[in-house]
Amino acid sequence: MDSIEYYNQNAADYFEETVDIDMQDSWDKFSSLLPEGGSILDLGCGSGRDSAYFISHGFDVTAMDASEEMCELASIHIGQDVLQLSFDEIDFKEVFDGIWACASLLHVPSSRIDDIFNKVIDSLKINGVLFMSFRYGDFEGERDGRYYTDYRTRALKELILKHENLELLELQKCEDSRPDSDKTWIYALIRKLGMEE
Repeated sequence: MDSIEYYNQNAADYFEETVDIDMQDSWDKFSSLLPEGGSILDLGCGSGRDSAYFISHGFDVTAMDASEEMCELASIHIGQDVLQLSFDEIDFKEVFDGIWACASLLHVPSSRIDDIFNKVIDSLKINGVLFMSFRYGDFEGERDGRYYTDYRTRALKELILKHENLELLELQKCEDSRPDSDKTWIYALIRKLGMEE
């Protein structure tokens, strides 16, 4: 089963498991770096939890997910349409002030991450900010019915710093927000710089 099919088959359960997770610290760090009312792409929005928060704080949110079933549930939750797009179908050029990729790019195989990451960066405006998070570790392969690529600090830093036009603002390990979970995560906050001609 691929990851999209997993979410299609388990959308309702995944929605219930994740819609109420409190991401306040991460929301605050990310949104404080954006202009008031700025545009955000919620990349792999899942339940729509994060989109709902950003919308409620005045941001112009475009939510997308590759799973048709997740799109339907998220759309109801946030009160607006959700784009059904895979990472490969991303085709925005400097559109967004911020991109929120919380536990979504972790489904991209390491052999594809450079291409997908380039598409994500292309979608950001100059001075735009990207938040992305991954499970912390070395594992790559199928786990719990989905494909995962985990990252350690060095590997994630190397991915980011291949790009001269990116400024790494923060790179941190953190524990899962759910009290019954022992998962460790790693997240990065990145700013896209304008390169001098």
